[in-house]
Amino acid sequence: MAMSGGVDSSVAAALSVEQGHDVVGVTLKQWEGPSGEMPTAGCCTVGDAEDARRVAAQLDVPYYVLDYVDRFRTAVVDPFADAYARGETPNPCIECNRSVRFSALLDRTEALGCDVLATGHHARVEHTGGRWTLRTATDPDKDQSYVLHMLGQAELGRIRFPVGHLTKGQVRDKAAQLGLRTAAKPDSQDLCFVGKQGYRSFLRDERPELAQPGPIVDGDGRRVGAHRGTIDFTIGQRRGIGVASADGPRYVTAIDPATATVRIGRRHELAAAGCDVADVTWVAGSPPYADLSPGPNGEVTVEVKVSYRARPVPGVISRDGVGWRLRFDTPQFGVAPGQAAVFYRGDDVLGGGRIKSTHRSG
Repeated sequence: MAMSGGVDSSVAAALSVEQGHDVVGVTLKQWEGPSGEMPTAGCCTVGDAEDARRVAAQLDVPYYVLDYVDRFRTAVVDPFADAYARGETPNPCIECNRSVRFSALLDRTEALGCDVLATGHHARVEHTGGRWTLRTATDPDKDQSYVLHMLGQAELGRIRFPVGHLTKGQVRDKAAQLGLRTAAKPDSQDLCFVGKQGYRSFLRDERPELAQPGPIVDGDGRRVGAHRGTIDFTIGQRRGIGVASADGPRYVTAIDPATATVRIGRRHELAAAGCDVADVTWVAGSPPYADLSPGPNGEVTVEVKVSYRARPVPGVISRDGVGWRLRFDTPQFGVAPGQAAVFYRGDDVLGGGRIKSTHRSG
């Protein structure tokens, strides 16, 4: 049982014990300070580990802290900084799930003599029609299937999400009934390796070359301002640009770290007709052609989320060389390279990949 020290994994562990399973609780040490200590801010902190340890003691299950600092640095933190160096907006939680929590930790599951890995994620795993399916959570406001889209048949057969069928309110009620210390604990929103300083200060320390000053230009390439580093900006950003405009707000429309240039424009310039998607994986192990009856050009109609907080919107996917091309039924805003495009059919997660580039409307 992966125990983050939050209420969801605490209740997931308690439910597993109630169901008669032999549970082993583990917390991942993914980041450390200069003296080797766990973080004190963000997620996966030393306080979180202490909460997890106490919950495990209350449930009378063995508990361990596993050191994954080196792997986390290589698989998550370095690619995070690399993405900003390309002007992208990465999602490190996806890479953590891909390369650490549901890869390295699954290997450790077997070493500990366990059959399955359980976590407190809000999603559901079901076995229907001879295969494993990944479905959205019962609570749509807490659904985490977006950051789990890379899980395939081999992983899903060994993974359980005990709280995926519960609402967040029901999870907290269960924790309170059991007297768990995490019952009222707020959800963590910050990155474990960033802490109180924020990701921009972190990147300034990690990649000082990204903190070089440069110009802010308009759609015609005219200089309209200056900035202290491209790491201060993301595609679609409106606040904090530092350029005043008398005829309406301006948004960041493009970032070029190589020349330290930030381009701004009006909101309509952000409208994306579609995007190219790379590194696509499918939950079923192959594209969903057999289920979704592709059109004459191999196009498949899906619903898609282009960010964690976005609502699914209709679109069409098709092969484009070694990658995939996504076309929205109506232009979408907030489509940023580096984020994930995740494909759905109702509450069934089909798969997803990394947004490589966008196709602007008009």
